[in-house]
Amino acid sequence: MELLGQLGLALPLGLGALGSALGIGAAGRAAAGAWAKEAKAGKALNFSYIILTGMPLSQTIYGFILMLVGLKALVYDPDILANYSGALLMIGLAGGVAELSSAWIQGLIGAAGCRAISEGEGKGLVFIIIAMGIVETVGLFGFVFLLLVLPG
Repeated sequence: MELLGQLGLALPLGLGALGSALGIGAAGRAAAGAWAKEAKAGKALNFSYIILTGMPLSQTIYGFILMLVGLKALVYDPDILANYSGALLMIGLAGGVAELSSAWIQGLIGAAGCRAISEGEGKGLVFIIIAMGIVETVGLFGFVFLLLVLPG
């Protein structure tokens, strides 16, 4: 049973990093397409796509903080681990899924944003960042609220 609690330690970082990779991959592919279109047209390549591509990276950091600050000390406390291993597993899983989904959806919005900026003559970056920021808030809430409910 204690192994399940220890597994909960790795889930926020692992799933958060997976979500970041998926989100960055989605936005990065769209950015590459937009850059190809701009290069073909002889235009300067737009730096805005880098911003949209990099935004999903923060969820990996949130997963790392939840793992390191919230769960690490609890997993190495034999009393807490013996009594709350199921709770630690579920908190780790919930944190990981929150970060995964937040980062992935953020990347999908970034991908749509790359296309919108490309087709809209460079307009709309602020609105796209706001939409991505709203999804970022979901990842932040998941991370902070789970820190608040940790046992011990």
